[in-house]
Parts: sequence; structure tokens; C-alpha cells
Amino acid sequence: MRPERKKWLKSEAFALAVTLALVTAARSSLADHYWVPTGSMEYSLLPGDRVLVDKTAYGVRIPLTKIDLVGAATPHRGDVAVFDSPRDGARLIKRVVAIGGDVVSVTDGRLMINGEELGAETPEDFAGARGRETFERTEAELNLDRGGGPDMPPTVVPPGKLLVLGDHRGDSFDGRFFGFIDE
Repeated sequence: MRPERKKWLKSEAFALAVTLALVTAARSSLADHYWVPTGSMEYSLLPGDRVLVDKTAYGVRIPLTKIDLVGAATPHRGDVAVFDSPRDGARLIKRVVAIGGDVVSVTDGRLMINGEELGAETPEDFAGARGRETFERTEAELNLDRGGGPDMPPTVVPPGKLLVLGDHRGDSFDGRFFGFIDE
């Protein structure tokens, strides 16, 4: 092989390696996309949806680590979060419904935080197979066509932890099964 061709291949390989490293770092620290495999978040997210996740929403991390570089903000009630299941490491997407210090309970799919029901203002809001919950910054429409899933007695969320639930309460593998996740 001629030296010019060898040099060109080396520079192209180097450019490709740098590009791949930058893309990997960006996906690890800035943004990534996910495919929604189940209906556990209906009606907010449907099976087959693709979501783009802003990984800087709660701070900026060193690529491929969990070390924060820039101030870590905390999740709010109502945020939708992507995380690894504490049970088996599977990637999950659920709604943050309670934060550290909250007293939370779930009865028939209805959420109560610190003694206040977040759902229906009128009984019609929970009529049929739908429901609605209003958080500080967002509102979620619930799918209750399979009921509300398991109840959860009043429980205090430990500091630094979150409770996450699916919007399709009767068809969601969520914090009622695996417990709290790290903030």
C-alpha cells in the first residue's frame, strides 16, 4: 500500500474514532432516545413511542459516570423519568409521584400525597377507565381500564429517594413492586 493511502486511512480511522467517542459521551451526558415497549404509561406515552431524554435536566455528569459536574437539580412530582429498575436493571420510564419526605398512599389507583388527593376534583374525573392527577407543574391522564393496581398504605418516602408509578396503574410494574429509587 502506498504511504499516502496509509496516511489517509489512519487519519480517517482517527476521525471515526473521535466521532464515535463524542457521540458516546453525548448520549451518556447530554441526551438520548428510548423506545417505549409497554403501555404502563398510557395515556402519556403509548407502546412504540420514541422519547428524547434531556440528560441535563438534573445536572451535567462526567460522561459514562454518575459524577455530577454542574449542580444537580432534583426531580419534581409529575416529572417523567427514565431509570434502571432496582430489581433487574431493565430500563423503565415512569412518573415521579412522590419525593423524599412525602407521605404517600395509593388506593384504587388514586394517589394521596401528604394527606391531599392529587386526582379528581369531582367524581366524574375518575369515572370509567380514566382518571386525572394534577401535580405542581403538570397534569397526568390515567388509564384505569385494568383497575388501579395494588394499593399502598401510607408510607414516608425516605430522603434522597423517589416513588415512581405508571400512569396505567393496573398495568404497571412500578414502585409499588420494587420500592423507591434513588433521586
